[in-house]
Order: sequence, then C-alpha cells, then structure tokens
Amino acid sequence: MTAYLLLACAAFIAGLMNAVAGGGTFITFPALVFTGVPSVIANASNAVALVPASFASAWAYRRDYQNVEDLSFKTMVAVSLVGGLIGAVLLIATPETTFDGLVPWLLLGATLVFAFGPTFIPKLRERFQIGPPGLLFLQFLVGIYGGYFGGAMGIVMLAVYSLFGLTNLNAMNAMKSLLAGFINGVAVIVFAATGNVVWRQTLLMIIFAIAGGYVGAHYGRRLPQMYLRTLIILISTSVTIAFFVRDWGK
Repeated sequence: MTAYLLLACAAFIAGLMNAVAGGGTFITFPALVFTGVPSVIANASNAVALVPASFASAWAYRRDYQNVEDLSFKTMVAVSLVGGLIGAVLLIATPETTFDGLVPWLLLGATLVFAFGPTFIPKLRERFQIGPPGLLFLQFLVGIYGGYFGGAMGIVMLAVYSLFGLTNLNAMNAMKSLLAGFINGVAVIVFAATGNVVWRQTLLMIIFAIAGGYVGAHYGRRLPQMYLRTLIILISTSVTIAFFVRDWGK
C-alpha cells in the first residue's frame, strides 16, 4: 500500500508539473524504479501513465492554440509520431543492463536542459533562427528522444519553438502538450504490444496524472514560476545523484 500511495502522489505531482513547467518524469520514473520496477519497464510504464495527462493539459489549453505560419500542424503531428515510434523501438531493443547504465546520464542531461535551457534559449535565438524545415527536423529528433526517454522533453520543445520565432508561451505550451501526447501515445502502443508495461501501477498513475495535469493547466498561471522551477531542479538533481550512486554501487 505504501508503494501505491507513493506512485499516486508522484503521478499527481508529475501531471501538475508537466502542465506548468515540465519535469514530471523526474518524479514518476524514479518512483517506479524505487518501488522495484526494472528500469526499461519503468520508463515504458511512465510514458503510458503520462499520456492521458498530456492530452488533459492540451484540452485545458484548447483556447490558446495558434496556427503556425507556413507550417501544417498535421505535419508536426506526423513527424512527432514517426520520431516517437523510432524512439520506443530503440528503447525496447536496448538491453536492461545497458539502459541502467544510461539512466543517470539521461537524467543528468535532462536536468541540465531543464535548469539552463531558459537562460540559453534567448541567447540562441539571437544567433539562430530556424524555418519550417528546421522546425520539422528538430521536432522529429525530439520525438525520437521522447519515445526513448522523455525527461525534459517539454523544455526541449519550447526551446525549438522559440528558435522558430514563437513567443506566446500559452500557445507554445498548448502545442507542446498535444505533441507530447502523440509522441508518448505512439510509444505506448509499442510498449503495450511488447508486454513492457506494469498495468496495475500504471493505471493508478494514469488517474492521478490526469488530475494533476488538469489542475496544473487551469491554475498554473497563478503559481510563481521561479520557485516552482527551483523546486523541480532540486528534485531532479537529487534524483540524478541517487541514480549515479545506485549505478556505482552495483
């Protein structure tokens, strides 16, 4: 019961975090691992658990959607789906021991992106601008990463949209939430078909992640972003250190 309570709380917090600032994977993935789920299955189950929350957030942001100039949104969805499919297949093909060794580094990279992304994005935007082809290519790469791991995927997408020239944060969050849902959604099909999901824990997390995602999308504008981001960075740093210690202790 303690493990299920931990997973429910983690899922709710993750859904809220993903709707407001991102970083939900830093909560749910380690919660699954530390309750005894193998890392590859934990990563797959984590993706399954957060899909409904992404779509719940996207629905809450439905009034903030804007058309992207010179680019079909259907094309963005298509490249996201293909990328997510490739990433999911790569994850399933990765041996458990190999993925265990990669996890601390994936978490470290995601933590650095989350922590320093907002500082470097404006500087990158001053030097680089991407057009529709560049946006599609980068979205495809984000899809592969999201299907494989997904930590800080939302932050990476916001960075890409900023380089494209988008400035409306609510509209960017709306597109990010929906495309993240598609990326994880196609990955879910792969994970479920290959038997890499612990359904009892995952279904519990889905319920609480949806609740957190919807609450976060509705009330996220009222939360102090600086304090929330600081808290997420502290959590992600602690989790990353814990996984490095766990890996070195083997």
